[in-house]
Amino acid sequence: MIVWFVLFALLGLAVGSFLNLCIDRLPNDKSIIRPPSHCDACGRQLGVLDLIPVFSYLWLRGRCRYCQAHISLRVPLVELATGSLFPLLYWHYDLELELLFALACTTLFILIFVIDLEHELILLDIIFIGIVLALAFSPFRDDLADPGWDSTKEVLIGGGVGLGIMLSLYLVFLPIGGFGKGDVPLVAFLGLVTGFPLILTGLMISVVGGGIVALLLLATGLKKRRDPIPYGPFLTSGAFIALLWGQSITDWYLDLFPNV
Repeated sequence: MIVWFVLFALLGLAVGSFLNLCIDRLPNDKSIIRPPSHCDACGRQLGVLDLIPVFSYLWLRGRCRYCQAHISLRVPLVELATGSLFPLLYWHYDLELELLFALACTTLFILIFVIDLEHELILLDIIFIGIVLALAFSPFRDDLADPGWDSTKEVLIGGGVGLGIMLSLYLVFLPIGGFGKGDVPLVAFLGLVTGFPLILTGLMISVVGGGIVALLLLATGLKKRRDPIPYGPFLTSGAFIALLWGQSITDWYLDLFPNV
């Protein structure tokens, strides 16, 4: 088992390195294939020793080997996050078919999380890939909340409920700009991933988490009342938590009100 943990950690680190490239290029509509990885400051193509996840950043002390330009701290953080989440998913799903789906969705979640955090932008191309993935995999889901339901039905209802809720919120808050247009298809995708009713749990987690962080940012002066706060990171985090522990969280919540 330890060997599998290590293998998934190494896989996560490698995927995280690739995600950094995608995060740098996709928002600027650049190819993720060409040109090869290079320093944005001096243009030098990076070698193998420059691209070892986390290690290269530490060895080079966060600077380009050739021009000494600073490398964003986001690079090792994304690699560490992916390298940590992949073993976690293996621990949760074991070597079951759902693991493959969870790994793919988590990869998309990280992309959406970081790109929205850095650029306040949700790329519809990523959402489309996620929707296709969720629909294609829906007949094979055994990890959903209600094993008595047809899995495709639960997935479709989750997507529909997510779309309906987020579209309603978007229209209600449209005059004051509370949500971006990309949040609507994003929540539809997240609903397809979590299914119904766990999309409700995921949204509740994102609302609570987003509210707490927003209050902290306002209290510390890092954000002002009218400053935009990207919501994609909270939505994807809520969906990830709901995907893994949503049913346990829902059961715990309902146990607080046994007579309701």
